[in-house]
Amino acid sequence: MKENLKLRAKLMTEDDMKRALKRMSHEITERNHGCENIVILGIKRRGIPLADRLARNIFSIEGVEVPVGEVDVTYYRDDLSKIINSLPEGAEPANIGFDITGKNVVLVDDVLYTGRTVRAALDAVMAHGRAATIQLAVLIDRGHRELPIRADYVGKNVPTSKDEIVSVKVDEIDGETCVNIYIAE
Repeated sequence: MKENLKLRAKLMTEDDMKRALKRMSHEITERNHGCENIVILGIKRRGIPLADRLARNIFSIEGVEVPVGEVDVTYYRDDLSKIINSLPEGAEPANIGFDITGKNVVLVDDVLYTGRTVRAALDAVMAHGRAATIQLAVLIDRGHRELPIRADYVGKNVPTSKDEIVSVKVDEIDGETCVNIYIAE
């Protein structure tokens, strides 16, 4: 976080996140009438550990291991021409590792904001096969959409101003698990 940001509120504790992800896991299995045809794709960065957690929850609910893959939306961004020189060497657009054709794909991201990351993720998924359905799971929906995109599964809806920053932290990347909202000082 930038030093000129002030913590406005703690939106979710680690326990809150666990409960929300458990609920979302139940919703995913209910909507899909089980989980035999589901695959989960985490959007890089924090969507990946959240996708892993959803898959572990589904295993504890249904006793079925759901395949989990990764999607890096960098190559599918609508502002790619602006960032082309800053792409990391060897970056891969996806690390799916399995065929998604005919599967119910659940895309997972930490925060849904303008919808542009999800649009890029949809392009990345469609470049790898023809899924039966593509569903979206997000931990936080903060509003302010610029594209007609909505989540199928939401951990928490949080009305925000455009000046606020919603920060999802996961132990695997940040050393702690919580959701905070910051404002510029």
